[in-house]
Parts: sequence; structure tokens; C-alpha cells
Amino acid sequence: MDTARDEAVADAVAAADAVVAAIDPGLNSPGVETRDAVLVAGPWLAGSTSVMAALRERMPETTFVESTELVAGEAPAAVVFVVSAAAPITESDCALIDLASRYTDLVIGVVSKIDAYRDWRDVRDADAEILSGRDERYERMPWVGVSAAPDLGEPQLDELVDLLSGRLADPDMARRNRLRAWETRLEAVIGRYEADGSGADRQARVDVLRERRAEVARARRLTRTERSIALRSQMQQARVQLGYFARNRCNSVRTELQEDVAGISRRRIATFEEYARQRAGEVVGEVDEGITAHLRGVATELELPLPELPARPEVPDLPSPPLKSRTPETRLMLVLGAGFGLGVAVAVSRLLVGAAPRLAVAGLVVGAVVGLLLAVWVVGTRALLHDRAVLDRWVGEITTTLRSAVEQLVATRVLAAESALTSEQAAREETDSAAAAEKTAAMDAELREHAIATARAAAQRDRRIPPLQRALDAVRADLYGNSDATDE
Repeated sequence: MDTARDEAVADAVAAADAVVAAIDPGLNSPGVETRDAVLVAGPWLAGSTSVMAALRERMPETTFVESTELVAGEAPAAVVFVVSAAAPITESDCALIDLASRYTDLVIGVVSKIDAYRDWRDVRDADAEILSGRDERYERMPWVGVSAAPDLGEPQLDELVDLLSGRLADPDMARRNRLRAWETRLEAVIGRYEADGSGADRQARVDVLRERRAEVARARRLTRTERSIALRSQMQQARVQLGYFARNRCNSVRTELQEDVAGISRRRIATFEEYARQRAGEVVGEVDEGITAHLRGVATELELPLPELPARPEVPDLPSPPLKSRTPETRLMLVLGAGFGLGVAVAVSRLLVGAAPRLAVAGLVVGAVVGLLLAVWVVGTRALLHDRAVLDRWVGEITTTLRSAVEQLVATRVLAAESALTSEQAAREETDSAAAAEKTAAMDAELREHAIATARAAAQRDRRIPPLQRALDAVRADLYGNSDATDE
């Protein structure tokens, strides 16, 4: 008996396979094998466990399983889908029945708990309408009401048992299940070819690559612009700040030297020139150190190496103060001093003679001494004031020369630093551009690979889908053209 049934099932399976092989001989199996078992499934709390227990008791000769008892590559001979009479099915319930009956044609809808809900028939009709609108195959799906574990009375399973027994005994069931498996398999293969040909599975990666490529190019442009602006800005600030620093130091040393000149004594005049030259050298050194420190900060902020430091700058050639070339002025001061002293001497001698005629000789001597001393003092003081005036003018001249020298030093050092930093930045830009070009080339290569793979998949799709579609049409014509096997 079982041998004859197995042979009938094998013949039915072979007949279903022949429908597909007649169009595409390369298709030999849908990838699943039908197990001689009935799958009982349903949403949570729908009562599928109670229905399966009752069916096992009423139909001991039939194997009933849950979804977890089926291994990969196995499909049930029939599906009993249990839903509750409390409310119509939801989208998740529809997805569950789609998954449970992918490779099985025989699907029976069961509305459970009809003893607790009087309007279960309305729920059944609503469920049937929902599934019919979802897929054409559910239009011929039979529905029954059961009460597997009622609170009062006996279980109501007779209609389900009779329907299931009759459908399982149908000799055409195995062929239709095989055709249903072929339909699902062919739909999946066609869908995969369509997805591969359109590049849908690669599109996300392609979009990411294109976005990254654009981001790399945008980042390079932005970085190049930012670095160029930063370098120009830093150099301009360096010119302004260092120029102000140099002028300020020159003004400070000029004020300092002029204050020294205003109170200088005769003995310090000879050493003042050396002291002024020393202070000028210190100013040049301070400005040079300030330039170096500022440029080091600029290079650090720009993340560039510090330019090579030049040799210590020399003090500019400063002229000597014209203190000795004043012969006419000296003669004039001597004449004026002598005249002033003579006048004082005459005045003193007359004053003493008028006061004491006896002291006329002494008055002349005293007057002469006083006149001489005053003449010497006037000449010396006038010479000192003259030297101070000369030194004051000389300080102004040398500080002007010093200012020009340090300003030139600032301009030269900043220009050299700008040239060196620009060269370093260009080298870094070249390195970064090479790295960015390498990344872009790698992404372009991957994009080309995706384009080539998509083109190949499209060519394969155009070659393979027509026979697959014809095979699918033949399977559907056989399934939906002969509706006697699944009509209620």
C-alpha cells in the first residue's frame, strides 16, 4: 500500500518536474523536498497548539509538526493555519502564512475558539477576504471553524478532520505541491536575476563609494584652500606684528639714549658712542630673536617644519657723532667767554675799588680770577650743551638708520620664511594629493568592478529570465488553470 502510494507520489513529482524541464532542461529541482507531514502554525495565542494536539489524537496515522521540527530544505505536505476568532488577522499574520506555505499548495485556514465567539463566521469571512486580496492563490483557500479545547462540551473538529483527510488522500496533491515549490523557486530565481541585473544589491555600496569619492575631493579642495589662507594670513600678521615690534624697540632705545644724552657729563661723552652702538646691536639681536620666535610659532601652528635660521644679522653701519669738527664754534665760544669773563672782572674790580679804594690792586686780582673762572665755566658749559645737542641729533639719526635696518630685517626674514613655508606646504600638498589620488583610484577601480559586474548580471538576466519566465508561466497555468484540487 505504502509502496504504491510512494510510486504515485514519485510519478506526480516527476510530472510536475516535466512541466519545467520541457521549457528549461537545466532546471531539475526546486531545492526542497516535501515531507509527509502536516504543518500546524499560527500566530501567538491563536490556539495552534491545542488544534495540533487534537489533530494528533483524531488522526494518529498522520504526522503533525510545528515549524521548528522542519529542517532546511523540507516542506510540509499541507499547512493548517490557525487563527483566533477574536479578531481578523493582521499584516504580521499574513507574513506568517506566506512563510509557512511558500512551498506547499495545500493550505487550510482554521478559525479556532468558535465556542467563545459567536461572530466567528464574520471573522472567517474577513480573514478570507484579506488573504484573497493579498495573493491569488488564497482565493481558493478553504476555511473551517474549530473548537479544539472548549470550556464546555466536546471538541468540534469533524469538519477539519474530514477536509484534511480528503485533501491528503487526493492523488493530485503531491503534483500541486511540487508545482507550488517550483513557482516559489522560479520567482526567487527571477527576482535574484532582476536584482543582480539592476544592481540593486550593489547600489548601496556604489552610493557609499561615490559619496566617499566626492568627500575626498571636497576635503582636498577645502584643505588646500584653508592651508593657503592660513599661510597668507599668518605671514601678513607676522609682517604687521614684527614691524610694530621692531619700530617699538627702536623708539624705546631712542628715548633711552636721548634721556642719557640729556644728563650726560663731560667724562661720559667719550664712551657714549660705544654705549649707543652696543644698544643698537642689542636691539638688532632682540628683533632677530623675536622674529625667530614668532616664525617658530607660525610654523608650529601650520604644522610645518621651521625654516632654516639665517646667520645672526650684523649691526648696521652707524656714523660717528660730529663732536670734533667745530673749530669756528670753539673760537666763537672762546671769544664770547673771554668777553663775558672780562666784563665780570671789570665789574668786580670796580665794585671792590668803590667799596675800598685801598684794595684796588686786590680788586683787580679778584676780578681777574672771577672773570677767568666764569669765562672757563661759560666756555665749558656751552661746549657741553653743544655736545649734548650734537649727540641728541646723532641719536635720532642712528635710531632712524637702525629702524630702517630692523624693518628691512623683518621684511627679509618674513619673506624668506614665507617662501620656505610655501615650499614645505606645497610638498605636503603633493603628498596629500598623492594619497587622495590613490584613494580615489581605488574607489574608481571598485566602481568599475561594480559596473562590470552589473553589466554582466544584466546580460545574464536578459539571457536567463525569458526561459525562466516561460517556465513560471507554465507552472502557474497548471496551478491556476486546474482549480479542482483546491476549491472548497
